[in-house]
Amino acid sequence: MDELERIRQKKMREMMEKMLNENKPKIEYPDHPIILTSSNFEEVLKKYRYVVVDFWAEWCAPCRLIAPIVETLAKEYAGDVVFGKLNTSEEPGIANRFAITAIPSLIFFRNGKPVDKIVGAVPKGDITRWIRKNMV
Repeated sequence: MDELERIRQKKMREMMEKMLNENKPKIEYPDHPIILTSSNFEEVLKKYRYVVVDFWAEWCAPCRLIAPIVETLAKEYAGDVVFGKLNTSEEPGIANRFAITAIPSLIFFRNGKPVDKIVGAVPKGDITRWIRKNMV
């Protein structure tokens, strides 16, 4: 195969790849936590590869402590990880399904499946390391 043929084949592969990528639907990643309810919970888990769900309640003081951390991480990880907030007082069925017995609880979902959990108000650095560890 001569040099010209190699260049042609390379260009053809690049054009095909570009064409395939243009036809893929673009998924928008929010830069803020999504409010999760029973009506959108499954849809969010199916749509995004990595989802961190913050199980919280209005009356929970530690939940209010980590809320700004979750907001910041949603901005920092926009495009890679989606963050959701699920109010356990309003959605007890989902909380029970994932055995949430203490809040705040963060569950890391990969491809719709729960893979790891953090319970309690933990520092941002610990949550960041936890996220990185679970992004495989």
